[in-house]
Amino acid sequence: MTTAEPLRIGILGAARISALSLVGPARAGGHRLVAVATRTRSRADAFAAEHGVERVLDSYAEVIDDPEVEVVYNPLANSLHGPWNLAALAAGKHVLSEKPSASNTEEATEVRDAAAKAGTVFMEGFHYLFHPVTRRLHELLGSGELGELRHVETMVAMPAPPGSDPRWSLPLAGGALMDLGCYSLHAQRTLAPWAGGPPHLVTARGGARQGAPDVDEWLDAELAFPNGATGSARCHMAYGDVRMSLRIVGSRGEATAVNFVQPHLDDRVLVRTPAAERTEELGKRSSYTYQLEAYAAHLRNGAPLPLDAEDALTTMSLIDECYRTAGFPPRPRTTAPASG
Repeated sequence: MTTAEPLRIGILGAARISALSLVGPARAGGHRLVAVATRTRSRADAFAAEHGVERVLDSYAEVIDDPEVEVVYNPLANSLHGPWNLAALAAGKHVLSEKPSASNTEEATEVRDAAAKAGTVFMEGFHYLFHPVTRRLHELLGSGELGELRHVETMVAMPAPPGSDPRWSLPLAGGALMDLGCYSLHAQRTLAPWAGGPPHLVTARGGARQGAPDVDEWLDAELAFPNGATGSARCHMAYGDVRMSLRIVGSRGEATAVNFVQPHLDDRVLVRTPAAERTEELGKRSSYTYQLEAYAAHLRNGAPLPLDAEDALTTMSLIDECYRTAGFPPRPRTTAPASG
């Protein structure tokens, strides 16, 4: 879907995920990649040349201040989400931020308040929510085919990144729950309409990365919903293989998304009821493309958008509660933005 007027997007950094999460979707939607800045000019030059960014600037602040940039995309290390989200909002820009929106609840509260003050659109990039795979799971609950919600299982796991990866750094707000478990928790939170309300944490436990006692290598959270349904949200950042499944069990059947986080790799939803079993294939078009379409439709046409800064704060609060319950400290915040 192409909007009447393309979005004018500025990119902070040259994160590997950007090609999938933003560049491809922007091309598909006819949007402009106006500017990029990275910590080193040569990397920014290479990124711009490869991805068709119109110009290279010398700092993140220059991208935010560029009068032609209306949307700031923030895929930086977790610890830099909050500071640069706040800076972009203070400059009156719309913000599309990779998750999580901040390092901890205090900072996420500031982001929420800054978005309200700016009157611009802040969205945390839970792209999975826009894909037909997740929408279909919600439809199956809404239609009554699965009966009343009884139990939810989310598992998001991957093999370990290198030891030098920022995801293992406490000062950079790393950890399995921040990088992966936020999907597990958020997917359970979205089931509130069919569970009498949002879930609350019952208990959580986790294991620390060797050599990094405050950084979680894995964390499991048990949740409970107002209607009596239970939830199990698991994440593991040093697992044997990739697992990104979402299983919904109802009183009359169950449905499983094999890979709800990366449906472009596996778009299957397995449905099982007493009557029959079937596999539905919902399409491998990128969830990031659906996400940018929805974001653009909201900015240009006022179409509904299911994610905002308040939702991001609620997720961050649950993350911090999980950390404390499992014996980990919430992630520390970065006191000042790196210049970029």
